[in-house]
Amino acid sequence: MTGRQTRGWWEQYREVLPAGLLDIAELEHHAAFARVATMVHIPGLLQTTDYARALFNCVVPSFAPYEVEHRVSYRIKRTAIVYGDEPTPLTAIVHEAALRMGFGGPAVARAQLQHLIDMGERANITVLVIPFGSDPFPGSGQPIGYLGGPVPQLDTVQLDTDHGAELLDAEAHLVNYRIVLDRMQGCALKPAASRELIHRIAQSL
Repeated sequence: MTGRQTRGWWEQYREVLPAGLLDIAELEHHAAFARVATMVHIPGLLQTTDYARALFNCVVPSFAPYEVEHRVSYRIKRTAIVYGDEPTPLTAIVHEAALRMGFGGPAVARAQLQHLIDMGERANITVLVIPFGSDPFPGSGQPIGYLGGPVPQLDTVQLDTDHGAELLDAEAHLVNYRIVLDRMQGCALKPAASRELIHRIAQSL
C-alpha cells in the first residue's frame, strides 16, 4: 500500500503536521478494510471532536492551542472513510480500560461512549470490547492499526508510539499482527454484549 502519489484532502496539512500522519490518512483512504485495537484510548476513527481535543491536550510536551486544533480537525476528517456510499469496513477492538478513562470529564466521556455505540450499529463497523478479567492476549498495549490492501501482501500495520506512528509492511510483521489481532478478538465480547457493557459504563459516569 506504500508508494502511491495520490493527492487527497490530507495535503492541506502538509505544512502543519508531520509527514507520517499524512501517510496514515492516505493509507486509510486506500484501505479495503481496517482493524484496530486500543487499550487506553478510543480508536481514532471512532472519536468525537471533544474527546480528540481532550486527548491532544494531554500530550507531553504540550501542543500549542493551534497545534491541537490542527490535529483535531485532521483526526475528524480521517473518519470520513467509515461514512459515505462505500464505507470502509472497520473492526475496532477496545479494552474496557479505554472505556473508563474519562478523558475530557464525564460529559465528554459519556458522549464519546454513546458515539461508540451509535457507530457500532452501522453495517460496516464492528465494535468489540475486551472486558477486565478476560483471558491473556499478546501485545504491548500500544494501539495497533491494520490496513488491508487489495492483496494481503500490500497490507500495512500502523503502531502508535510516543515518537509518532510506525508503519510496517514486511510479511513477517503482517503475519504476526494478524495473529495478535485474531487472539485479541477472541478475548472480546460479542457485539451485542460489547454494546451493553459500553452502555452500562456510560450510565455510571
